[in-house]
Formats: sequence, C-alpha cells, structure tokens
Amino acid sequence: MRWMVKLYDQALEWSRHKHAPGYLAAVSFVDSSVFPIPPFFMLAPMALARPNKAITYAWIATFASVFGGLLGYLLGYLIFKPVMLPLLEYFGYMGAYNNVITVFKQHGFIALLILGMSPIPYKIVAIGSGFLQVPVHLFFATSLLSRGLKFFAVALVIKLGGANMEQYMRTLLQKLGAVILGIVGLVLFICFKVIYA
Repeated sequence: MRWMVKLYDQALEWSRHKHAPGYLAAVSFVDSSVFPIPPFFMLAPMALARPNKAITYAWIATFASVFGGLLGYLLGYLIFKPVMLPLLEYFGYMGAYNNVITVFKQHGFIALLILGMSPIPYKIVAIGSGFLQVPVHLFFATSLLSRGLKFFAVALVIKLGGANMEQYMRTLLQKLGAVILGIVGLVLFICFKVIYA
C-alpha cells in the first residue's frame, strides 16, 4: 500500500511542525468522516518527539475524532432519510431494517464499542451509525470510549517503545494495508447482507 506510506510520510512532516497539535486535531476530525489516513500515524511520531506530551496529544486526537465522528454520523443520517429510507420501503426491506435497529437498541453499546476499536476505518462506523439511526447519545458515548482507548494505547505504547516504533509502523503499513482494506470490504458486505436479508 504505497499510497498509505506516502500519506504516512506527509503525516511525519506535519508532526514536526510547530502547529502539529492543530494539525493532529484537524486530521483526527476529518479522519472520522472523509480522510484516508488514520491520525495514529501522526500521533505516534509526535509522542516520540515529545514523550511528556503524549497524553495531551491523545486527548486532542480523541476529542477531535469524536466530533469528526458526529459529522460522519450526520452525513450518514442525511443520506439515509431522503435516499435510502424510501428505497427500503419501496423494496419491502423495512422489516429487516427494523430488526437491525432492534439489535442496536439491545446490544448497540457493545457492538459500537467493538467496531470503534477494530481496524475498520472509523468513518465507516460513524457514517453507518447515522445511516442506521443509532441513538446519537449512544454513538457519542461509545465513540468517546473506543477512540480514547485506541489513542491512549498508541500514545502509551509509543512513549514506552521508543524510537524503534516509527520503523515498525512503516513496516506495518506496508504489510497490513491490503489486509485492512479486505476486512473493510468484508464488513461492508456483511452489513449489506444483514440490512437487505
């Protein structure tokens, strides 16, 4: 995944800039709706460069990501109501849709928590939550917890792992990029099967 490595290199450049915390917030915000590179690859070199600020950077990334997720949620919600809901009604899939909503109402917290901590790009979780009309307070709470856990884990691992972690992340991007895209495709396929079953 050469393009992911190039984006990672750009994130490294941004992480060395004096306005890096602002860039981290911006990348974290747009990652939750449209941006193709996770903010972890900016958070990590920033934590390496200033280990004493690693926790502060994790807070910045968490809050920016959650509010970006709310934008993704809104996008999913806006697309759903005028476009998808009439199609579901027309093709007779409202029963299946209501079943999915029931599952989210019963097990939504755990489902969203697992999805938020998985390697699936968070924008898919956010847009999908809006599309499925998951209660916004549930989405917000699980986003705060799952994104916080991921960002704080990255900050602590980088802080404790030292300089060798940067090369490890570059290798990880090259080897696992295709696997992550495959997982995303599989999850999307399963979601469509569940909704349109």
